[in-house]
Amino acid sequence: MGRAFVYVILGGGVAAGYAALEFTRKGVAPGELCIISEEPVAPYERPALSKGYLLPEAPSRLPSFHTCVGANEERLSPKWYKEHGIELVLGTRVISADVRRKTLLTAAGETITFKFLIIATGARALKLEEFGVTGSDAPNVCYLRNLADANRLVDVMGSRSGGNAVVIGGGYIGMECAASLVINKMNVTMVFPEPHCMARLFSPRIAAYYEEFYKSKGVQFVKGTVLSSFDFDSDGQVTSVNLRDGTQLPADVVVVGIGIRPNTSLFEGQLTVDKGGIKTNGKMQTSNTSVYAVGDVAAFPVKLFGETRRLEHVDSARKSAIHAVASILDPQKADEFDYLPFFYSRVFAFSWQFYGDNAGDVVHFGDFSGSRIGAYWVSKGHLVGSFLEGGTKEEYDAIALATKVKPAVEDLAKLEELGLEFALAISEGPVETSPPSGDNVENPPGLAVEKPTVYPWHAAAGVVVAASVAAFAYWYGRRRRRW
Repeated sequence: MGRAFVYVILGGGVAAGYAALEFTRKGVAPGELCIISEEPVAPYERPALSKGYLLPEAPSRLPSFHTCVGANEERLSPKWYKEHGIELVLGTRVISADVRRKTLLTAAGETITFKFLIIATGARALKLEEFGVTGSDAPNVCYLRNLADANRLVDVMGSRSGGNAVVIGGGYIGMECAASLVINKMNVTMVFPEPHCMARLFSPRIAAYYEEFYKSKGVQFVKGTVLSSFDFDSDGQVTSVNLRDGTQLPADVVVVGIGIRPNTSLFEGQLTVDKGGIKTNGKMQTSNTSVYAVGDVAAFPVKLFGETRRLEHVDSARKSAIHAVASILDPQKADEFDYLPFFYSRVFAFSWQFYGDNAGDVVHFGDFSGSRIGAYWVSKGHLVGSFLEGGTKEEYDAIALATKVKPAVEDLAKLEELGLEFALAISEGPVETSPPSGDNVENPPGLAVEKPTVYPWHAAAGVVVAASVAAFAYWYGRRRRRW
């Protein structure tokens, strides 16, 4: 028993939905495309699971967050796939893949063949057992990676309102789930080994800003230690969490967010792997020319940094999927994937965005006692990363553009003084495609933008250069100080 398709997407997460929409926009015929997913529902916006889905009042529920609403595109309901002749093979696990023969074998024994395959298998949540701790199967121990996990967490929270919740991990899932647990009227303690939350992304000062707010909401932090064991009652429920430093925490709910691991096992030994994921070129094409990889599972060249990276965020999943489709359908016209790493989160009343890389020296700006803060990262004399909390769309666009341009920065103190105005000046400055005449153009001490480099990025301007951007930023900042 078997079926054949021209295009197969393996995995039914965010990337699958965006790839499907792009396939239809580029004219793929009905019956040519198939999506295989272990989940029983059509692709959906996974970030909703740690945000609106966990709210006690007016929570988000399907079909409201099917892809592609996260990018303000149309919502792809199961009916949409049917109308466009796309085969959804849901609740189905693929147990083996043969990329040379272009076949996939499902747990039910069905063989599905393809001409082109997009691997969108994402990643799985790391389990406690992988770190020598048992207890993941306890009724009140929860992970959060898919819809079933979210439903379980909702049920557990609902039956233990007012109780004690322990969050293991201080990253994305830990921070967002801790906020949801607070909103669900639980007493929350976060436990992680790092010196501060979001250690892979935040500077200590940025982390302290958010931690102080969480503390004001009753959240307690236990840092520099890890979970060692659980205590259980006669029903197998966790009653307390034991930490390596000897601390014991009462627990009615335990949420575990200790990282993810890309789902590459079907293709190991068949495709080149790198950075823990499946290695691709700039067109998202793997070492097999008929196979592409996107999203969390893909390790692809990031032009901005000149190296291969694997990025774990929904924006990368969306955009890499779209690019893979373009590369498959029109390989001659498809450019190399030129992606600016982007991360964001929304918890409580906070909303922050980060672009680029958190490498090198960090320069903070803004009012850390207020509602708007920011930071730049400068490496090897150039701006490589930008962070902003509480910005407007214009301001977020500005820090993205500044990061893409990578202006030269020699004086960190001057950059700190200018703050957000530095990025705004770059976004609002005059467009020049050649340096000003003469060599006597002065920049403020320590700030410079190399000339005459051109960057195709801003939609309105199309190109940005600027021998005079820093001078403009300095003048602009003096006149329109916003911090």
